Amino acid sequence: MYQIEEPTYFLYLAIIPVIFVLFLLVFWWKKRKQKQFADIGLIDKLSPERSTFKSFLKIIAICIGMAFLVISLTNPKMGTKLETVKREGVDIVFALDVSKSMLAEDIAPSRLDKAKQIITRIIEKLGSDRIGIIIYAGNSYPLLPITTDHAAAKMFLQNATPDMVSSQGTAINEAIERAISYYDNEDQTNRFLFIVSDGEDHEENTVSLAQKAREQGIKIYTVGVGSANGGPIPIKNNGAVVGYKKDNKGEVVITRLVENVLMNIANEGNGKYINGNKTQETIDIIEDLLLKAEKSEFETKKFADYKDQFQWFVGFGLLFLLIDSLMLERKTKWIQKLNLFNQTEKNEK
Repeated sequence: MYQIEEPTYFLYLAIIPVIFVLFLLVFWWKKRKQKQFADIGLIDKLSPERSTFKSFLKIIAICIGMAFLVISLTNPKMGTKLETVKREGVDIVFALDVSKSMLAEDIAPSRLDKAKQIITRIIEKLGSDRIGIIIYAGNSYPLLPITTDHAAAKMFLQNATPDMVSSQGTAINEAIERAISYYDNEDQTNRFLFIVSDGEDHEENTVSLAQKAREQGIKIYTVGVGSANGGPIPIKNNGAVVGYKKDNKGEVVITRLVENVLMNIANEGNGKYINGNKTQETIDIIEDLLLKAEKSEFETKKFADYKDQFQWFVGFGLLFLLIDSLMLERKTKWIQKLNLFNQTEKNEK
């Protein structure tokens, strides 16, 4: 298992293609000047030892060497031992609605972005709790299995988009059904499911599934994002709005927050409904209920004894730079003797 201590240094890798492009420009400029000075055949006779191949080999060695040195600056580390540790916490599953209606911008910056902000901020405040993420629209999709890796959860969450789900709609029932299968700790006394949605286009059997989840000790809390007045669903191209979704009659579709649906699900799921339009207020409510929840002890494995590995990259970097300094820009004698391309015969002809 690897860790990167200073990932910002990866930005310096952008210097390498710049160096290579500059080399190509200088190489092209030299060739152009040589043509102005004399015929290429004459130049080859005047400098028979000159090797174009060696020039490219040297710049490649420089680029590889610099790449290794930049990676060494990030101080990569490797876990050398897998330990079993005991933690206390609760199991939390987030079910995020990624249907097209969540792209509406009646809540800034958009319903989906607001939902991601809320979940991300909650994850940042968690302790040893285990978390899982489900995304859903017309069907549900397991984005992240239940885990203690909060950093991975935030990374996967930011990449969640409507394009990741094949069909559109708001299949809250499927999300609840999948969430039930997420909880793998039978001794866990507190299981939480947070459904973040605008509540539109839900299926009819959602309430009965909420009851089933409650019977298995899962508390369902619903977080509504959107406004009662609603807003159109933007159609974007390269980040710019090019139009709005329309119905069969050619009229712009207005999507609205359906709070009563989310309230019914929360009531049947032994939880409560939370209006998520005010980010900080929503986070405070959820943080408070999680802090008061009874914690269960569970075991998890993690890598320990991380050791620095930067010295390997420094060594390889210096090796390639040494190869560059020792390599001369002239043809290698023993390769010339092999006469791979029958140069003598060609010259005689």
